[in-house]
Amino acid sequence: MLIKNFFAFLLILFLFACSKDENLYKPSLKIDPYKSYKEALDAFNNNQYFIANKKFSEAEINFKNPNLAAKSAIMGSYSLYGINKYGDAEENLNRYLTTYPADKYVIYAHYLLAIIYFEQIGNAEHDLKPLLAAQKKIDFFLEKYPKSEYAIDLKFKKNLVQNQFAAKELYIAKYYISVQKWVPAISRLKLIVQDYNETVFIEEALHRLVEINYHLGIKDEAEKYASILGYNYNSSEWFKQSYKILNKKYEISENNSISEDKGLLKKILNKIR
Repeated sequence: MLIKNFFAFLLILFLFACSKDENLYKPSLKIDPYKSYKEALDAFNNNQYFIANKKFSEAEINFKNPNLAAKSAIMGSYSLYGINKYGDAEENLNRYLTTYPADKYVIYAHYLLAIIYFEQIGNAEHDLKPLLAAQKKIDFFLEKYPKSEYAIDLKFKKNLVQNQFAAKELYIAKYYISVQKWVPAISRLKLIVQDYNETVFIEEALHRLVEINYHLGIKDEAEKYASILGYNYNSSEWFKQSYKILNKKYEISENNSISEDKGLLKKILNKIR
């Protein structure tokens, strides 16, 4: 009995702590939107995002000026984002875009939506939906607002998304290699070369294509991918490994650089010229 009472006491304390911001919020009966906005801004600046969102909502509903109402809506959306309520923030932003399509903060709203999608990316090996959603929203933004001040940040995040896609494809390709399923392995690796060639996984993907094609006796294909690897990443460790596969006499050492060898490397470079 004493144990049950103790846990009940802990639960009350927990619920009280969790609802601290909620209890601080007191809706006004006679609402002055300017006062609500000021209170919202004060709460926002103190990182009290729950209160800020409620007050910004009050202000939006009661402002007769559509510009101020729109500003309240976008600030409320960020407040929801600030407490990681991604679903509510997304819903609020979409409502804002529908209600105030000509507002000056529309570009920022699309940017914040892209960030919300991006921050919900989890493990791509288990669930691709957040990754695909983030890529779609980022691509939409970069296509519509390529010169925006937010474009640089989203280009960087797009590269991170692309790397996750490439990592997934390489992970699957390596599995197929481990069970000697060469055709699906080649398909996955070629996808990286075609669609994710600006990611950090391109070098290994090219090397694996050299490796597999050489193993299958398709030397022309092996040399083709080695030439691409050598032309773009000639100081890469993956190129050195590919070079070793195609030139069995070559040995990596401090006194034997690739540039000094006149064998296959010269043949590869001649193909590229």
